[in-house]
Amino acid sequence: MDLLAADAPPPPTPHTGGLLTLIDGTAGLLTVAALGIALLLFLIIRVRLQPFVALLAVSIAVGLAAGLSVTELFGTVQKSAATSVIETGMGGILGHVAIIIGLGTMLGAILEVSGGAEVLSHRLLHLFGERRAPLAMGLTGLIFGIPVFFDVGIFVLAPLVYAAAKRSGKSILLYAMPLLAGLSMTHAFLPPHPGPVAAAGLLKVSLGWVIVMGVAVGLPAVLAAWVYAAWIGKRVFVPVPQDMLEAAEDAKAAVAADRRGTDEAPVSLVTVLTIIGTPLVLILAATFSSITLDPSPLRSVIEFFGNPFTALTIALLLAYYLLGIRRGWTRKSLESVSTASLKPVGNILLVVGAGGVFGAVLKASGVAQALSDTFHGIGLPVIVLAYLISLVLRVAQGSATVAIVTTAGIVLPLLDGAGHSQPFLALVIMAISAGSIFASHVNDGGFWMVAKYFGISERDTLKSWTVLESVLSLAGFAVAAGLSLAV
Repeated sequence: MDLLAADAPPPPTPHTGGLLTLIDGTAGLLTVAALGIALLLFLIIRVRLQPFVALLAVSIAVGLAAGLSVTELFGTVQKSAATSVIETGMGGILGHVAIIIGLGTMLGAILEVSGGAEVLSHRLLHLFGERRAPLAMGLTGLIFGIPVFFDVGIFVLAPLVYAAAKRSGKSILLYAMPLLAGLSMTHAFLPPHPGPVAAAGLLKVSLGWVIVMGVAVGLPAVLAAWVYAAWIGKRVFVPVPQDMLEAAEDAKAAVAADRRGTDEAPVSLVTVLTIIGTPLVLILAATFSSITLDPSPLRSVIEFFGNPFTALTIALLLAYYLLGIRRGWTRKSLESVSTASLKPVGNILLVVGAGGVFGAVLKASGVAQALSDTFHGIGLPVIVLAYLISLVLRVAQGSATVAIVTTAGIVLPLLDGAGHSQPFLALVIMAISAGSIFASHVNDGGFWMVAKYFGISERDTLKSWTVLESVLSLAGFAVAAGLSLAV
């Protein structure tokens, strides 16, 4: 899947005549790279600059310092056939990622508003019983987390955690941590979430292989996280936050009153699972048809329906009909829910696009090649380097998305032209994603969301959530590294 424009500037030798060229040669380019990353962290952590602006500013600074000319970076006023590095980096990644994230976001919103999450959790709670309610909450997070963002999953599913903890009288951690582990696993490792989709776009990996390796890596990792969740949930007691419980009950009563007298049919669990599973099955079918089938009309049909754009569009249309129109929703309601869901996506897409610009600047200026030569000289496997770089960026500045897109741009030259298979590249993405969730702490918005939604003190959040994320990260990387030896 070639996501970068065909006329992108080829990786040149190090520049020496740019506007702000500071140092020449490999050592100079490495210095520029180190200073660029340090500047990025400084702008995000200390200056509190928006990550999109910080990435864009650092990309420009690195490009000029490494020797790219203003024309190469920005193009000319009179547009020619050549595309500027910034346009290539931004457009190349967003042309693929924006569509997938947009469709996936709307799909998740319809599932959320229709009550699909509540149906899923209640059925699982009934199936597993009260004794295994933490496992049911974990599976709810795992399944419902596929189409919805992490923060949306917390917002929708937190009331179910409150209710389960209130009934049992046990620590809310016993129910919240498995749920959070499931949501975090899907957010880190599986499309259509921004991190793995952005990395797949930058490294040109089929989303089918990302799904396969995401499941292979994510399931063992989330099992390890669930073990820790069960352990910490029995040792740290956190009561249900009464204010959040009362707010959830008031909201539930308001929704019930609003729907009273309507003929809206209940959501079927089979319907929810079908809608969530449809794009995954179609994308996987297309991936494996390209391996097992010779070119033929049948293979073309399978690959058409299994293209991520087509597969997610089909799933969204199914959701519109099965969860909306068939249950009495108007077309205006569907439009309103879909439009509202896209409002928070703008920031994510801009950060991903700026990450694409950063990667394009590294490549065009020769910094990426200098980094590649140096990393090869270190002798560490690329999958280990990818994990460590992502981990350091995550711990330093808090944003998983920034860690992923920045790391993908840095490791891209180590993979270009090396003849790695798609499964191996997908495992590198898993390593990057695993590093991006390590040790969520006070510089991560997710840390405060978990603490406030579930009424956990900062100290207990560090003991529970921060360690849970680290277990998920380390276990995911261990599985990815092990599998990389066999592909």
